Amino acid sequence: MDTPTALAHTVPRLLGQDHPATAVQRLRGGSKKGVYRLTLADTTVIAYLWHPDEDYWPATPRTAPETDPFSHASGPDLFTTAHRTLTDLGVRVPRLLALGTTAPHHPGPLAVLEDVPGPTLEERLHHDPRTTAPVLDHLATALRAMHDHTRPAFGKVAHLDRGHTPAAPTCHHLVLQRALADLDETADRDPRARPHHTRLTHTLHTLAQRITPRTEHSLIHGELGPDHVLVDTHGHPVLIDIEGLMFFDHEWEHAFLRLRFGPRHPRLTTRPLDGARTDLYSLAMHLSLVAGPLRLLDGPFPDRDTMRAIAEHNLHAALATTL
Repeated sequence: MDTPTALAHTVPRLLGQDHPATAVQRLRGGSKKGVYRLTLADTTVIAYLWHPDEDYWPATPRTAPETDPFSHASGPDLFTTAHRTLTDLGVRVPRLLALGTTAPHHPGPLAVLEDVPGPTLEERLHHDPRTTAPVLDHLATALRAMHDHTRPAFGKVAHLDRGHTPAAPTCHHLVLQRALADLDETADRDPRARPHHTRLTHTLHTLAQRITPRTEHSLIHGELGPDHVLVDTHGHPVLIDIEGLMFFDHEWEHAFLRLRFGPRHPRLTTRPLDGARTDLYSLAMHLSLVAGPLRLLDGPFPDRDTMRAIAEHNLHAALATTL
């Protein structure tokens, strides 16, 4: 498939334009969908393309996608439901300009979005950290709006809207199950983890036993690092890679935020954190960020050094965890 040529003609047609795009650039970083910037006659737009050739993750589902909140977060249905949910809450996401999922001449399901011209928050934090405090404050406001939006059930928003419920009884049971599987996989792939397998298995079970049931779950992004936040011309954060949007324990969101934002994490405080959940989810997050990147490296994912670095950092953090 000559994707750039196909997109150069298909995207303008979705927008009601007669002339093909003059330039098509594949953007770096996407692992589950293709992300392209197209130059049109009077503007630029972003196209999301869902196609097997654009998805670098191996097909290894552990459970049915509809009953697993952590199932592969990719596809136009997940995207449009998440986009509508966040927009209704007043959380800034790129404007959806067009959606095309069925035409036979399309290279795959397509979403055409506003091209937010600003850098990512990650780039701002690296190159101009003194200007990021207002952006972080706006991001905290968005996160509070999300985390204060709750449901009794947990799971991906799109799946809950269709009446599906998770197979696991609670969030922390699901996290424990996945962490144990990630630990097994990590020990299989990296010999440095094998001497720690029994100890970390015991640690995971002990941490899970300290958690008391909960009947309210927050709306979370699930993978909200600074690379998944754009900054628009007004200095406002714009959330991207939203397909994993779900109702879950907000401690899972904060485990990732703490990992990615480091000392800036306190600025993103939303709701009080349960210490028992935080301890379990932090270790589970580290194990997930070892097993996942190593699994991704089984395929042709191009940014291999980044994935190796993520796995290495989180392996050391997981092995250093003690009760």
